[in-house]
Amino acid sequence: MNIREWALLTFTILGQLAAGMMLVLMIVRAYVTSKVGVAEADRMTDIPMFMVVPIMGLALLASLLHLNNLVNVVKAVPNMGSSWLSREVVLAVAFAVVAVVYVFLQWRKTGSNSLRNVIGWIGAIIGIVLTCSMPMVYMLRTIPVWNTPMTLITFCVTALLLGTLGAAAALAVNYFIIQKQDSKASAKQLELLRDVIQSTTIAAIILLGVEFLVLPLYMAYLGTSALESLKLMTGTYGTVLVIRLLLVFGGAGVLGTYLFRTASSAGKERLMATLVYSVFVLVLVGEVMGRFLFYATNLRVGL
Repeated sequence: MNIREWALLTFTILGQLAAGMMLVLMIVRAYVTSKVGVAEADRMTDIPMFMVVPIMGLALLASLLHLNNLVNVVKAVPNMGSSWLSREVVLAVAFAVVAVVYVFLQWRKTGSNSLRNVIGWIGAIIGIVLTCSMPMVYMLRTIPVWNTPMTLITFCVTALLLGTLGAAAALAVNYFIIQKQDSKASAKQLELLRDVIQSTTIAAIILLGVEFLVLPLYMAYLGTSALESLKLMTGTYGTVLVIRLLLVFGGAGVLGTYLFRTASSAGKERLMATLVYSVFVLVLVGEVMGRFLFYATNLRVGL
């Protein structure tokens, strides 16, 4: 892989992480608001939502390494009607801008809660559309390993899986910040955090199942339409593939199951947080390795 492909890997992984986190955190915010009110929802999700901005900022910086300069970003706008790459660029910038606006309004508590919620959900929806636009850039007939619906499915699953676990890790960090600042408020936050951690863990295990269902179907497709790419994946990069699968399964599957049980036990907050961070890191590394395989095994055929 060359530098531009590493830039694309960084952009897509971090962009999907940011988009997934914003969606999950908006869902968490809606749940907490309905259960205990806006104040607790703000206390629980404000700092984690702030984390979305630097993650997306790093994604955009990585994209500049691929686009070479800011002029190419401007040039993308007129081609939105015909180019998925242009749509991806514009959506990425739009998502970042809306996320910044939402975070600023939440920080300053400017405007009504309803207005801020609308802006937050607009950002989450743009993030979803961005995630769906990313794989469309690679649906090229000349590259069979990419030109399959599995590309769309795997990109979306990655966004949801990383977003779910990234949000859970951010919420755990937020809890310990609150605990140091206000011990009385932290008791209610811990109860909410346990509920959310259990729900996100279930979601991660389900998404893991989808990944492991899609993989054999994808490899079967490669066996008939992109045999050379399959040979690269299982031969030259076979070790990378195995390690990736072990990391994702060990993180979301094995540790995820243990995390679910720990989240229901009182007095194990530190262990719960350690497991949340560990699951996220393992899955993140596994998804990075999966995206590396995506770029490293592409072989062009025809013109």
